[in-house]
Amino acid sequence: MARKPNHRLLLLSLLLLCQAPVCSSGPLPLILNTWPFRNAAVAAWRTLASGGSALDAVESGCAACEQEQCDGTVGFGGSPDESGETTLDAMIMDGTTMNVGAVGDLRRIKNAIGVARKVLEHTTHTLLAGESATKFAESMGFINEDLSTNASCALHSDWLAWNCQPNYWRNVIPDASKYCGPYKPPSILKRDGSTYKETGDSYGHDTIGMVVIHKMGNIAAGTSTNGIKFKIPGRIGDSPIPGSGAYADDTAGAAAATGDGDILMRFLPSYQAVEYMRRGEDPTTACRKVISRIQKYFPNFFGAVVCANVTGSYGAACNKLSTFTQFHFMVYNPLKSEPTEEKVDCI
Repeated sequence: MARKPNHRLLLLSLLLLCQAPVCSSGPLPLILNTWPFRNAAVAAWRTLASGGSALDAVESGCAACEQEQCDGTVGFGGSPDESGETTLDAMIMDGTTMNVGAVGDLRRIKNAIGVARKVLEHTTHTLLAGESATKFAESMGFINEDLSTNASCALHSDWLAWNCQPNYWRNVIPDASKYCGPYKPPSILKRDGSTYKETGDSYGHDTIGMVVIHKMGNIAAGTSTNGIKFKIPGRIGDSPIPGSGAYADDTAGAAAATGDGDILMRFLPSYQAVEYMRRGEDPTTACRKVISRIQKYFPNFFGAVVCANVTGSYGAACNKLSTFTQFHFMVYNPLKSEPTEEKVDCI
């Protein structure tokens, strides 16, 4: 039987190897989440304070955002797809066991992170999607209910009135930049050379990504989102993909990403950031390297990453755009009497 890693010995070794300030340690436990979602950090901290695990804290923190519909981009009633329906993506990962539970394109179930936790605990699978994920959730006791609200219905109506702009189609007829669908591919695709289309108003707060390091060194990470507005039905972004939306490993650290999931998921930024930290990079440098790697291919992508290593040191980085020059995130550890909003200048 494989022996479990000695987290205290590992922590001591890292502290001896790292030289301040590049790898300075921070106090544990640590709560780190994308965007200024304060109540999510508070919910996670209270869970730890009451004796909960890192995994419990991630679930409660993300669930708080789902209930509050953080910025309209997490939970029910936001980001309707082309058909007007709100669907959810979520993931939770245990850095001790490397087990993951995730759901994508989840329909009519509000507590997506809770369903993801059930996938982790009660199946040997990693990701369930669509109607089948909904049926699984119902079997686990979750309530099937409409996720639409007056606000999401109004968003969809306005979008239709504006000829379905913006949308995420290309190389189709009719011209997706001017008309609504249904769309079909032309007999011969006329390639315009573009690989990424910005929609102008898509920048803003979105996915909650959360990293929790327990005082005993156990690490967990998770995400929850309702995706991008007016997505093509069936679209699943980076959030429920292990290594993309988030990643956790007790032997190295954890990371979570936020932004344009269709771009981010092609680079597994959270996994890559953790691997950089495993090689000895401090969290800030690890995050910046991940962003720089994506910039080479998509200089105008919208995205950010938060990183934390096993010592409690943390950092973040984002891609600079004309409308997005700073990234704000939350930190909560024993040095702080309450969650603190921090920010980083984009590169």
